[in-house]
Amino acid sequence: MSDDPTHVREFFGARAADWDSRFPDDGPAYAAAVDELDLRPGDAVLDAGCGTGRALPPLRAAVGPTGTVLGADLTPEMLEQAVGARRGSAEGIATLLLADVGRLPVRDGALDAVFGAGLISHLAEPVAGLRELARAVRPGGRLALFHPIGRAALAARHGRQITPDDLRAEPQLRPVLAEAGWRLVRYVDEDARFLAMAVRED
Repeated sequence: MSDDPTHVREFFGARAADWDSRFPDDGPAYAAAVDELDLRPGDAVLDAGCGTGRALPPLRAAVGPTGTVLGADLTPEMLEQAVGARRGSAEGIATLLLADVGRLPVRDGALDAVFGAGLISHLAEPVAGLRELARAVRPGGRLALFHPIGRAALAARHGRQITPDDLRAEPQLRPVLAEAGWRLVRYVDEDARFLAMAVRED
């Protein structure tokens, strides 16, 4: 799928209404990935490309009532689903932003962590997008790039095979993260999940 923002909006906008029903069993994987961010009560965290908001409840649980949870997405229809009847009002869970994660409306160093599910594949300019996330995160803050299935399983779902130039392959992702101000500290790519954890460099 394209990484052009207009095409991303069109793709996800057309699929927003039944997105969660297509992947009904992903909830525990999202919660487990959020756990690995080691968030503390009172932290400020962004779900970048939050979609229908599947990570928002575990993020809120991790930072507690004194923390801040933001959800940003390009696609209005996805944000509508995030506050829809299945999840109830997002009030008290997260502040939702219709925004491109490449131009976040947050001040420098405002965040302790960023969670990005399926995000990296949809960044038009990966280094610039990851650099913007780094700008918004304090030094020592954390980034989790996540997908509920691994690269090979995802490619097979779409009738493809993974290739060495895949941006999410560790040899490709590590230098991209480094150029954007992140240090890759953990990399997991197995059938059940993809998770790349990085720390914001000083």
